[in-house]
Order: sequence, then structure tokens, then C-alpha cells
Amino acid sequence: MKIRFLSISLISFLLISCGGGGGSAQAPDPVATVSLSANNSEVEIGSPVMLSWSSTNAQSCLASGNWSGTKAVSGSEEIIINQSGMNSFNLTCSGESSSGSASVVVNGVIPRIDITNDIFSNRSSDCADYDENYRSSVRDLTRVIDFEGYLDIEASEEYCDIYSDNIPNHDFNDSSANFAHNAIEVERVFRVKRFPEQASQNTEIRRNTWDALMLNGVVVDLKSAGCYSPSSPNANADGNIAAGCGQSAQWNLVPLEYTSMFGVDLHNAHVQGDGTYHYHGNPNAMFDDNPSGDGSPFIGFAADGFPIYGSYILDDTTGLYRKVISGYSLKEGSRGAQSNTNPGGAYTGIYEEDWEWTDAGDLDECNGMTYKDQYGYYVTDSYPYIINCFKGTIDSSFSK
Repeated sequence: MKIRFLSISLISFLLISCGGGGGSAQAPDPVATVSLSANNSEVEIGSPVMLSWSSTNAQSCLASGNWSGTKAVSGSEEIIINQSGMNSFNLTCSGESSSGSASVVVNGVIPRIDITNDIFSNRSSDCADYDENYRSSVRDLTRVIDFEGYLDIEASEEYCDIYSDNIPNHDFNDSSANFAHNAIEVERVFRVKRFPEQASQNTEIRRNTWDALMLNGVVVDLKSAGCYSPSSPNANADGNIAAGCGQSAQWNLVPLEYTSMFGVDLHNAHVQGDGTYHYHGNPNAMFDDNPSGDGSPFIGFAADGFPIYGSYILDDTTGLYRKVISGYSLKEGSRGAQSNTNPGGAYTGIYEEDWEWTDAGDLDECNGMTYKDQYGYYVTDSYPYIINCFKGTIDSSFSK
């Protein structure tokens, strides 16, 4: 009996020594967690977004990123989005021995005026009067691809900076076109003078600059790279090539007089090798045949800062609206004998050299005039169509 009693006592001692018989491990501290959400993932700049959050096992919360400060452990707050692009909102909530974090991103979008298929009406030549952000939603009709265009104008005391992706405010590439290349978004930045002045002498149009930027965001590039070059392996039956001609070429093709080679659409535009959609003449957009006030509206900025207007003026003599008339006339007679340097035949208008300024219309040699005390270039139905030289100084931002 003694031995049995000692054994039981020893077992009891061992159990007590090992913590048995009713002891338990200490529970870990609760973990802090956070959830954060926004009622919109994309908001126009200047507009609010509502942030909502909650947490567990937290005693305090701290915001960072595009908001800041101490926050309650749960709640909601309206935040004004003031930054374009990504706005990141972070929240960290802490408990006794742990913390949790959550983030949400809201995209700030620049508010834009929709100018899709708009007919403009303002005749002001001051680019500051167009200090806005614009957008358009259009389609490449042949490829059945939709595009979003934008044009942003920011005015300062002397200049306007203009940002564009070169997508027009109208559908393009209709069934009449034969584009050699596909149009793509091409982002560029231009600068124009608010109050341009005429220079002491005219500046000729050259192929290494853009000639103008229209108010829908599309560039003007009047000179083609085509010319008479019968010895070229790419020459057609007339001895002409569509591209590859330099500034010294003697017989330069006029795209709107030789449309079979240049494949323009209904807006007198086609696409260059880098994907740039560009006009060679009347865009057939932005102004129509129903003018008001003093005539057709302002539709573009020339590279020297002077305005480009549509075709109509109010004739003070008759009191009626009429289209302005180019001062260029087709030369009479023949180009001379055909050779490797001369296409020969009668002047037909397909080459720039077929035309001469005779002061036969309203406009000067650059296709502009002073009307209502404002010098500007005008869209015409015949050569040179928009601009043929520059009266002012070209801004370097128009360099290609």
C-alpha cells in the first residue's frame, strides 16, 4: 500500500510541475484590419469623390497619398479631385500591437468640351479666347475603328500652348479615300503668338514645317513630297512620283489637283507615313455655307500665329455674303518641250509651277488679306487652298 501511495503522489507532482491540470496558453492580440473604397474610379478634375472606410481592432487611423491627417476608425469623406491622372488614397489603422493598411486609386480626368461635328462661330483671332479643353469621338470609316481626339489650349500673356493628338472632330477615311497609311494618334505641342506681327518679308512654305494647326487639332501640310521625276523607278505613266522630292524639285505636285495619286478623303486630307492625318485644303468641317456676322469663323492657327478663316466674308459693297477669291491664276500656254526635267504640255494646274499670282482676286500672294482690321488667311476653292507663304515669323514648335 505504501508503494502505491508514493506512485500516485509522484504522478501528481509531475502534473503540477508541467503545468497540467487546468492551465491554458495566453491568447494572441487581435489583428487590425482596414477596408477603403471610392464611389467612382474616374472623376473629372474639380469634381468630388466619396471615400468610405472601416477597420477592426484599431484605435487610430492615418491618411496619406492624395489626402492626409488623422481619421476616425470608420467613416466617409468627400474629396475634390484636383490632379489629372492617378490619385492614390492610402489609410493605415493601428491597434495595440498591429496595424493594417488599404489603398484606392481614382483617375482624375480633364473636363473637355465635346466638339464632335461642331460648326464654329467665333471670329476672334486671339488664341486666348479658345483657352479650353476639347474632345471628339470619331470613326475611321473604312477601317471601322473609333478614335478619341483632344485639343487643349493654355493661354499666357504672349502665347498659347496647344496640345493635340491630331485626331479630327469628324469621321474620316470614307469610301472615296485611298490612304497609303493608317491614321494613328500623334501627340504634339505647338505654340502660337497671341498678337502676331507681319515680318519685313514673306517666308516660303517648306516641307520641314507644319503649315498650320486647325481648331479641331489636325495639322495642315500643304506641300506634297510628290513631283515630276520620270527617271524614278516609282514614276507613273505621267512621270510623277508621290513622295521623295526635295525642296529643289522643279515641278511639284498639288495634291488636290492630282487626286488620283494622293487619295484624299472628303475632307481633303490623307495620312503620312508616320500616321499623321493632315489637310491639303478645305477641311469641309468647322464652317459651313451659312455664314453669319462678318463671315466664316476662325478655324485654325497658321504657323506664324495669324488666324485662318473659312471661305466667306460679308461684302460691304453688296451687303451679301460671298466666298473670297484667290489671287492666283492658271498660267496660259505651254510648259515647253517634254524632257527629263520638264513634263511638257499645257498648264493644267497639277503642278505648283502651273500657277502664278496675278492679284486677280481678294487675297494676296500668301492667300491672306486684312479684313475688318485683322489680317488672316482664308480657305479658297482653288489654288493655293489655304496658305501659300507666311506673312509673319514661323514659330519653331511647328518644325517637323
